[in-house]
Amino acid sequence: MIQEDEITGKAYDSRLMKRLLAYTVPYRRMIFLGVFLTLLAALLQLAGPYLTKLAIDKYIAPKQISGLYLILVIYFFVLVFLFLTQYAQIYITQYFGQKLMYDIRSKIFRHIQSLSLSFFDKNPVGRLMTRVTSDVEALNQMFTQGIVTIFGDIFLLIGIIGALLYLDARLALWVLIVIPVLFLVSFIFRLRVREAFRLIRKWVSRINTYVQENITNMSIIQIFNRTEKNYQLFSDINYEHTKAHVKTVFYFALFYPVIEFVGAFAIALVIWRGGIFKLEGLTTFGALVAFIQYAQMFFRPISDLSEKYNVLQQAMASSERIFKLLDTPILIKNAEQVVKKHNIKGKIVFKNVYFSYSEPEYVLEKISFELNPGESVAIVGHTGAGKTTLINILGRQYDIQKGNILIDDISLKKWDLDSLRNQMAVVLQDVFLFSGTVADNIRLGNDHISIDTVKWAAHQVSAHEFIEKLPDTYDTPVKERGVTLSMGQKQLISFARALVINPRILILDEATSSVDTETELLIQEALTTLMQQRTSLIIAHRLSTIKHVDKIIVMHKGSIREMGTHEELLEQKGLYYQLYLLQYKSQENVFSRS
Repeated sequence: MIQEDEITGKAYDSRLMKRLLAYTVPYRRMIFLGVFLTLLAALLQLAGPYLTKLAIDKYIAPKQISGLYLILVIYFFVLVFLFLTQYAQIYITQYFGQKLMYDIRSKIFRHIQSLSLSFFDKNPVGRLMTRVTSDVEALNQMFTQGIVTIFGDIFLLIGIIGALLYLDARLALWVLIVIPVLFLVSFIFRLRVREAFRLIRKWVSRINTYVQENITNMSIIQIFNRTEKNYQLFSDINYEHTKAHVKTVFYFALFYPVIEFVGAFAIALVIWRGGIFKLEGLTTFGALVAFIQYAQMFFRPISDLSEKYNVLQQAMASSERIFKLLDTPILIKNAEQVVKKHNIKGKIVFKNVYFSYSEPEYVLEKISFELNPGESVAIVGHTGAGKTTLINILGRQYDIQKGNILIDDISLKKWDLDSLRNQMAVVLQDVFLFSGTVADNIRLGNDHISIDTVKWAAHQVSAHEFIEKLPDTYDTPVKERGVTLSMGQKQLISFARALVINPRILILDEATSSVDTETELLIQEALTTLMQQRTSLIIAHRLSTIKHVDKIIVMHKGSIREMGTHEELLEQKGLYYQLYLLQYKSQENVFSRS
């Protein structure tokens, strides 16, 4: 069942904020410097109206032009210093935000890589991409546009109130009388916009999930003529996302004009009462002009604080999702005391193993068999018999519920995961190639593997011939998922990838299903040599390819029904015999039609 990620937490959660602030500890000096520069910039902004008052009252009104030049020079240097301060503040906070995003994204990615496959069975790739991209970006906005700059807004607001009271306390009351109205408008705005932002995050996640799913499976969509249907489904999701955005646009389009209207009303009160005070000789013209300038500045930090609250809401919702992911327990991990061996023998024992993806329905039941070092076993059965599940639990992608699996007589859970998996190689039916060169895809980024070893592995699986024909041979770039290579070529590269690490345990899951008959014969010849002195597990569909193995396990509905060599199982005339006859007749029908 797919897990939903609806977030219904508080607009501000001190527990989440405490966890977020823990990531800022390495950058506390940078934060303090950013806060200091923010406060300094606010102080410089407060100087402008006061310099205007001095210029009017001391030099313009008395007509002392000589002193006016000094004020102009001071004002110019204040503006230059303000520019430099704001530049430094923005650069430092943005740099700090990028470093913080780097740290959080790195931690999320590392944690995702540590999670078991059962987690990915329940969580779409698009949703996880949203956590790493959009949600982390929301945190960046909070730290760069919220936490640091909020100090400047508060300081500026306090400074403006102080300046208003200093210039004329009676006139200041006419400005401050609109504050209750501002608080009421802001409160209503926050309540309305909070739900809209939550819906935006929800539908962004849905869009990412749906787009990723469609792009990954575009060949299926096109060949089954699903493009129009999928477009309609995407349009529905996109429409819901647009509706959520339109809600926020509506609230913002209403909120800011209301703030502007209240601000204009307050300025009108200042001009009215200030004009009366000036006529009565209770204030100066310079003080009135400065008062109007401060009153105009008064509403900007209030609007900014409302915007900071919205940024905070988005960040709280995103942080809740991020920490929900980071708090997902790592189910597959090393025990306190682990076994590390660089060279294992390869003995494999399954003892009465039970496994379920979702209890109580077991996919595997009473699985018991033993493989000595160097032996090969083929696992056959109908689709859904549990063949692939068997190799997944051997590599500990999943943990079993009952029984035990032993490697070299040591329980699987006691092995160090890296040590164990370094000596296993898996070739799957659906080959995934990474971005990079052909050589990079064979060595999988392991620089200790030389190019000569890479070429040797390619030779062994008959991949060298077609690789040499590529434009840059082993240095040829592989495009996304290897789209320029055939299925057979990708399969051969995956064989080379498995063999280049010289594994003690070799696992092949329908590994020859995507190659032609001629290439399959070449691979079978190479595998006969390469499987020597290696414990090999082969999941096979074509029974004709597994006659040479030491043992064949026949599975049916999650249980082992038969076990033996090819000849022994044919003599029993059981399930394996029936499967063999079905394939033999199927091949006969194909040849008779041709």
